Order: sequence, then structure tokens, then C-alpha cells
Amino acid sequence: MIRITNLSMAATGQLSKLKVALCAVFLLAAVALQAQNVTVSGQVTAAEDGSGLALANVLVKGTTKVVNTDIDGNYSIEVKTTDVLVFSYMGYAEQEVVVGNQTTINISLSQDATTMDELVVVGYGTQKKSDLTGAVAVVNVADAKKTVTYDVAKMLQGQAAGVTVQSSGEPGGFVNIKIRGMSSFSNNNPLFVVDNILVDNPYDFAPGDIESIQVLKDASAAAIYGVRGANGVVIITTKKGKAGKVSINFRSLTGFQNVGRKIDVTNREQYQDITNAAYLNSGQAILPGNDPNSPSYINNVDTNWQDEAFRTGRIENHSLSFTAGSEALSYNFNVDYFKNTSYLKVPQAYERYSTNLNVTGQKGRFKYGGKISYTSSDKENFNSYNGESAMMALLQAIPTMPVYDPNRLGGYGGADNLTQRAITLNVIGFNNLINNNTDRNRFVGNIWGEFEIIKGLRYTLRASADQFNGFNRFFTPPSDLGWYYITENAESALSINNDKNVRTIVDNLLNYDVTLGKHNISLMAGHVMESESYHNHWSRGVGYTPGENSQLNYADAISGGEYQSEIRRKSLLGRLVYTFDDTYILTANFRQDKSSLFPENNNTGNYYSVSGAWKAQNDLKLPEWWNTLKVRGGYGLLGNNTIGVYAYAPTVNPFTSYVFGTSLAPGTSVISAFDSSISWEETQTSNIAIETGMFDNKLQFSAEYYVKKSTGLLLAVPLPFSTGAFPASIRTNAGDIRNTGLEFTLGYSNYDHEFKWGVNANLGTIKNEVLRLGDENDPLFGINSKTAVGRSTGEIFVYEAEGIFQNQAEIDAHAFQPNAQPGDVKFRDVNGDGLITDEDRTYQGTTIPKYSYGLNFNAEYKNFDFSFAFVGQGGNKAYNGTYNGLMIGGLLNHSTDMLNYWTPENTNTNVPRPDVLERNANARPSSRFVQDAGYLRLQNIQLGYTLPLKDNKVFDKVRLYTSGQNIFVITDFTGYDPDFMNDGLLSRGFESGSFPNPRTFIFGIEASF
Repeated sequence: MIRITNLSMAATGQLSKLKVALCAVFLLAAVALQAQNVTVSGQVTAAEDGSGLALANVLVKGTTKVVNTDIDGNYSIEVKTTDVLVFSYMGYAEQEVVVGNQTTINISLSQDATTMDELVVVGYGTQKKSDLTGAVAVVNVADAKKTVTYDVAKMLQGQAAGVTVQSSGEPGGFVNIKIRGMSSFSNNNPLFVVDNILVDNPYDFAPGDIESIQVLKDASAAAIYGVRGANGVVIITTKKGKAGKVSINFRSLTGFQNVGRKIDVTNREQYQDITNAAYLNSGQAILPGNDPNSPSYINNVDTNWQDEAFRTGRIENHSLSFTAGSEALSYNFNVDYFKNTSYLKVPQAYERYSTNLNVTGQKGRFKYGGKISYTSSDKENFNSYNGESAMMALLQAIPTMPVYDPNRLGGYGGADNLTQRAITLNVIGFNNLINNNTDRNRFVGNIWGEFEIIKGLRYTLRASADQFNGFNRFFTPPSDLGWYYITENAESALSINNDKNVRTIVDNLLNYDVTLGKHNISLMAGHVMESESYHNHWSRGVGYTPGENSQLNYADAISGGEYQSEIRRKSLLGRLVYTFDDTYILTANFRQDKSSLFPENNNTGNYYSVSGAWKAQNDLKLPEWWNTLKVRGGYGLLGNNTIGVYAYAPTVNPFTSYVFGTSLAPGTSVISAFDSSISWEETQTSNIAIETGMFDNKLQFSAEYYVKKSTGLLLAVPLPFSTGAFPASIRTNAGDIRNTGLEFTLGYSNYDHEFKWGVNANLGTIKNEVLRLGDENDPLFGINSKTAVGRSTGEIFVYEAEGIFQNQAEIDAHAFQPNAQPGDVKFRDVNGDGLITDEDRTYQGTTIPKYSYGLNFNAEYKNFDFSFAFVGQGGNKAYNGTYNGLMIGGLLNHSTDMLNYWTPENTNTNVPRPDVLERNANARPSSRFVQDAGYLRLQNIQLGYTLPLKDNKVFDKVRLYTSGQNIFVITDFTGYDPDFMNDGLLSRGFESGSFPNPRTFIFGIEASF
């Protein structure tokens, strides 16, 4: 009994254990079933248009496991059912999804255009936008590209606070760009860095191939570029390859251009009336061509030169790009064609072919890539006889001169010495007869490799080359364009110039990134070697007969020459970025430059910057609607090496002889004097700024105050004539200037609804002051301008007109003006010495805009998109040289304002009597021609429609659009365009026939396959 009982109890225990085991098995099976591995696939698309997002990240939260979407946004990843997937893409708000029992997860990401964590390209690296401590403007490339242009610099107009642009409507013409004002009395254009390649001029690059643009505006951002950073730095990144199948993108546009306004000038009868009055007022007989009683009277020619010259110009741009690849190797290849024909009836045009190939890849710890860009452009240049603008010569051309005349050599009309006497140029004929063509061929390329030595430590080797070849052919044939503009056979000439410039740069860089708890440290050190060589060969042939082959070997006399130079630079650079708790950021930059441009004992410059930022939102408890608040500031020193080759070495003539008594002794004389201790120009910058984001970062605002002081600017200081130097001056470090200002940006975007929209505005102010000009502070003079200590650079400096003398009594009571008569202009006696002399010129206004601004608006609704952009400036004056030239009242054509000239019967006027001898110099530079140069321009407006292409197997996207540029300008300036080109420096405010920016209407298509 006992034994049986014991067995029963054991069996019962075993049964209980079996039950527990079975429960455990079932539980483990359930858990295993719940956390089993599954393959999840799907597509990541953009909410605004449903297009696939290539290379979007699909991350398993809490792990390092991540995959990227292909070119169509598709992905596939093996996960556990308990995992959480994080979907993210730059510029879009990320989303998290629990896998659960799902095997297909499609995600639509909404744009977060105001994200503060996008990567920004800075000098020799990248940083998060939220971690920037320097003044870096991130340009909205989509907005910038809506300005169709041949030059990247023109795209920046109105896109960033503190960036001002001067341009013209000349096809392929130069663009002046300044960042936070002037830093030098020579070149002020910024450095351009394209895909880590340093370039001086960006107009050989296709704007459509650009992916990002950053503008480094202060030393805390640009010090890493040392002696080239004083004028600011524009960093451009072109499109790179993406992993996935081949994607083809096609873009094509064509547009039509015309001059937005015409300037009112006199017709034949009006011209003859004013010119006759000018002769009679000077006591001379009127000219036969203008005398109705003369058999030579001209009444059968009445040329409206603007109507004859202006036409509808053409602009077109077509590009085709291919993108494909894998993680090991991906590429982007772009082919671009651009052509712009002038709105003048002349051969002048600009045509460019460009290609760009970017290759990137990664194999384990080794990353690599390269770039090859080739551009070929052809520009037919505008021509002028004595350096005057073609537009100015066009306006001053007299209406009694015909455009065509088969009786003159060349077939174009001209003025006659005896009947008309006007030295007036037939601009149409002159530019059609002359061949002045420039071919540019440019190769830019680099190759780089990056190896991760240990975790966080990377070594980068990069070699780049920039080769430019230029060819200019300038032929002036024998011709007859009037008595002053006759080119004899012996004067006919052919000039040929061949230029070659090669720059090579080798960068060796070490980067180390480490995180220790709340401390994040990023270090960079580098060594840069640069070499630049230039060679020019020129040939000239003189003496051709009409119709003769215009080649050198047919010339009566041939000459030639060549010039060669070489520049070498060596640089050491370093950067430290320290971040504590993602809240406090410190950045330090250093660069040492050595250059052969300066003497050996003075060829080294050290440049640095220190800046910091505080992310206040991580320390302060902000309201829920207030997302970010950052305060930053910095100080640094930059350089400027815009100096000629061998500018420190004096030039002498060793073959000069001197007479001593009756003997001739050999000797040497100074030709040009130079300062052997000449050194770099330097610019110090300091700034403080605040940046903030609100309402889920939909609203963003920033404000910044800066001081930019440039010292040791190179100036030509006068020398005694006894030195024998010509010119009698020496170029040395003798000038200081300072720029101060405020910059504001404000933006708001809302992409949460079917109607999506965003607006961005920027405003920059500037105050320029000259601090020093040599030891004696002698002023510098430009065209109708003066630069003096205590004032801004290039202020207008002219006589001040007080009105018109009405009678002799007024003349007698006024300060002495030689030859003044009733009807002449009365000028103010500024110094009170009783005489009107050069000492009575006075300042009439600053030519540097006190403020400039831009406004961009974008909206989308269903398949439609709409945008517009305004740009403008204000607070500056301009000297209207075009109007001055039309108000002389002499032999050239006149403004219709001259019709209201003073007579004893017409005294209620401010227009003086015409006088062909100009005895009172009524048309001298004066306040009569000074005008407000502020303006507000509708830079562009665009309307687009994206075709609905659901389930289309060929096209991914097709968008049609139409746009307009320079639609209207609100301004008090009476010239063609208040946005005109000049030297941009001492004579910045002088306008004398700049080619006006045309009004442009464009039709385009964008398609992806």
C-alpha cells in the first residue's frame, strides 16, 4: 500500500512538471511567432506630388540596420515584427511605423522645408545647418534657377541678404557681385568653389546642373580659405549620382527678349531745330544739312536708331542628364546647351556647350570619386570706336544719318563733314562690319579618395585641375562710316590673342570625429599645394584691301609677342568644432598661406577665426510653439591677394645713356616704381546673430549685425616726378575701409494641406566708410566721383546746379562764371570765393545702396505651381551719364527734354539754351544728372503644370511651365535700367550706356524618365 501510494505521488509530480514544460513551450512558440523575421517592402514617396524619393533612409530604430530606397523610392528590408521602422529623407519630416503583421508599408513624407538639420557644405567639409556658427547663407537653388542666365552669379540676385549684384543685358557679359560691400580698391568679386575646385569666374558652368549653393559671408565661415576669403566665398555643389536604375532628366526652354523701355530722343525736325539754335546761339551759321534754304538740306532721312537697332532677341537652354549606379559606383552625367542672341540687330551673341560628369562610390572603408567638366563657348563681342558704350553711341546717333548707304565702302551710312559735321557712329554698321570673336574652352576636373584609417579618422587626397584656353580674333576691315569713322586700307588690322591658364591644386586632408559622452569633437588638418601658369601669345597684322582675305599672311605688316608667368602657393589649414550636449558649439579655423606673388621676406599670411553658438532651446524652457533659438557670434581675419605678378619688383631700362660733357655714358633709369615690402590686404570681421524657428519650424527668422574692416588696401600713391617713374606713383598698402550693417531673413512655409505655399524675404543694410588713404589721405577720383576719408567709397562729386540765369543782372550778381549768358545754367559757389571753379564741386550722394532686398513666393495646388520673386535696392544715387550725353545741345542727338530749352520767350524751364561751343559748360557734370537709383523689380514670375501620369511606364514626371523675367521695374531712374554695369568700385554710380537687362518671356518643359 505504501509503495503504491508513493508511486502515485511521483506520477503526479511528473505530470505537473510536464504541464509546466508544455506551457513554457507554448509560450516560447507564441513569442517566437510574435517576433518572427519578416521581409517588409514598399515605396517612399513625396506627399506633394507622389513621386518616389530615391535614397531615402529606412532605419530599424535602435539599431544601425538601414537600407536606402532605389531610384523610384522602392525598398525591401528584413525585420522582426516587433521592430519600428524610421523613414527619413533630407528636407522632409521623418515618420516612424511599427512593423506588426505588415509586409507592405508605403510611406508618404511631407516636406519640411524649414528643417534646421540639413547638411550644409562649408569649406573642406560639411556641417549640420543647426550647428553652424558662422554667417552662411543657404541659397534656395530652386528659386535661384528660375532666373535663366548664363552666369551663376546672376542667379544670386535677391537670394541672400548682404549679396548685391550688378549685371547687364549683354549676352555673355560680366557680372559684378559683392558680399557685404567692398573689401578692396581692386577686385571685389568673391571666390567660387565648384565641387571643391577653386575657380575665379563661374560663367563657364551650367546653372541647371547645380544642386546646392552656400555663401560664406564672414571670416568665421570663410577663414579656411585664407587669403582668398576676404570678398566672401560662394560654394557650389553640382548633382551627384544616385544608386538605382538609370534615371533620365530632360529640361528645355526657349525665350524671347526685348528692351523694356526706350529713351525719348529727337526726330529729324526736332534735332535740326535744336542744333540750329545751338549754332545761332554761338554766333555761327547753321550747317547746310540742317538749313532748309540750302541745296544740301536733309529732309529725306529720319532714322529712329532705337527702332532700327532693337529686335526680339532669343534665349534657349536645353539639358539632358543621366543618373544611375550602385553603392560601389554611381554617376551623374549632364549635357547642356545655352544660346543667347542679342536684342540688337548685330551678330553679337553668346553660345555655350557644357558637359559635367560626377562619379562617386564606396568599397568598405574607402570612398572615392571624381569630376570632369568641359565647356566650350563662343562670344561675339560688342565694339566701340573710342571706348564709348555701343548703347550710348546708338542714342547719340543723329537722325539725318541713314542706316544703309550703298555708296559708302561697307554699305552702311555715315555723317558728312561739310553738311552735318557730327562725329556720330553708325553702331549697326560698325558692329556688323567688325569681327570680334572670343572662343573659350575650359576643362575642370578632380579625383579624390577617402580612407577611414580607424573609426572616426579619415584621410582624403584630392587633386584638381582647371585649364582655360582662350582665343580672340579681332578684325577691322577697310570701311567708310562717315568722315571721322573712315578706316583706310593701311589702318585695317587683324589682332589675334591666344591665352592659356592652367591651375592645379593638391589637397591632403585629415579628419577626426569622436564623441565622448556629451562631448563631440571634430578636427580637420590639411596641406594644400597650388600652381598656376599663364601664357599669352599675340599677333597683329596691319594693311588690308577691301575684300581681301582677312588672315595674317595677307597683311602688309605683321608683328607679335608673348608673355608668360607662374604663381605658386602653399597652404596649411586646420579646423576644430567642439560641441557640448548639442547645445554649446565652438568653431576655430586657421590657414597659413605662402605665395610667390610677394617677396620672400613677406610672402606668408596667417588667417584665423573663432566663433561660437548657443542652442538656447536645449537650456531654456520655451513655449511649445517656439521650437528653436540659437545665438551665434564670431571674429576672424581674412586676406586678399588681388595683386599682379611681380608687383613688388621695380622695372628699369638698362639701356639708358647720359651725356656728361661731350661723352655719352651708359646708364639705367627707373621705368616703374614698386614697393618691395608690399603685402597682403587684410579684412577683419566680427558679427553677432540670432536665429529662431517657431510653429514646427514653419516660421523662421534671423537677424545679424556685422562689422567688416579692411586694412592695407593697395593704392597708387603719388611720387615726385624726379623719380623718373611712369606713371609717377607707387602701388603700396595705404588704404583702410569699414563696412557695417544688419541682415534679416524671414520665411514661412506650410505644406500640410492641399494648398502648399511658402514665402521667404531677406534684407541687408550697409554703411561704408573710408578710414585711410595713404600717409596724406589724398582722395581718389573716379568718373564724376570722389573717395575721401570719412565718407563712403565712390560718392558722386559734381557741381551743384541752382537754376537758369534769366538776365544779365543775375549773372552780374552771381559768382563769376566765364562766358555765362542769359539762358545758361547757374552753378553754386560752394566755397564762397566768388568764382566757379573745380573747387566748387560737392558731394551729391552715396553710390553704394544703403539697403538691398529680395522676396520669393512659391505655391502649389494639385498639379499647378506658381511663384514670383522681387528684388530691389535703395538709398543710393547714380550719375545718369546717358542723360548727360543727350543734354549737351550740340551736334549729336538730343533728349526730347531739350525741346523745352530756354529762350527769352520760354523762361519757365530748367533746360539751358543750346550752344554748340558750350562756352558756359552747361553739360558739365552736375546735380542736373544725379538721380535716385533705387528700384523694385519683378525679377521673375512662373506658372507651371505637372501632367497626371499615373501608371505611366515611360515618364515619371512631365512639367510644363511659362515664366517671365524683368517684367517691370519701379524706379525714378530715367536711364534704361537702374541695375547697370560699371567698374563697381570708385565709379560705381556712373551709368553711361550699360546694356539694359531685357524683358524675357520663357516657355519650358521638364521631364524625367
